[in-house]
Amino acid sequence: MVCDMSSDIFSRQLDFSKFDLIYAGAQKNMGPAGTTLVVVKEDVLGKVSRKIPSMMDYKVHISKGSMFNTPPVFAVYTSMLTMQWLKDLGGIKAIEEENDKKARLIYSEIDLNPLFKGYAVKEDRSNMNATFTLENENLKETFDAMWKEAGINGLNGHRSVGGYRASMYNALSLDSVKVLVEVMSDLESKA
Repeated sequence: MVCDMSSDIFSRQLDFSKFDLIYAGAQKNMGPAGTTLVVVKEDVLGKVSRKIPSMMDYKVHISKGSMFNTPPVFAVYTSMLTMQWLKDLGGIKAIEEENDKKARLIYSEIDLNPLFKGYAVKEDRSNMNATFTLENENLKETFDAMWKEAGINGLNGHRSVGGYRASMYNALSLDSVKVLVEVMSDLESKA
């Protein structure tokens, strides 16, 4: 079992033993862009029948103590600081509780506010990225101005889907989600 956990690594408790390989770009929950975490069970290494470039061969990296190439030292250092921050908060269990609060808050507003509609069905919703759209496109200009005025940025949806995407990675506070929910609620009262 191979999993790309770039969006949710260290955001919730998981049974990591179920995975043979975990890949995660650090830029969302673990540190800055430029760092990648790979966790691999040694018994899956070396089972590829074709030639793999040494830079892509995890067996080579492991044999060199993850120092096969020059690591991005600053990105690794800031990832360490991020993981220390997470540990000081109470670890993955504590951040999962905080992430659950953020997700419940935004999805509650999406579900209760008739001006918005979520993209994902409830059982498939992400705690890291809440995706939604306006039911009335005539309110787009007003809503966009309101969230920008509230100091929110990066709310635009994915280029392939449109709408809005509220990213709520570990470092985003519950108070930040509350600001967005207040803007959404204010839009409803003005409509």
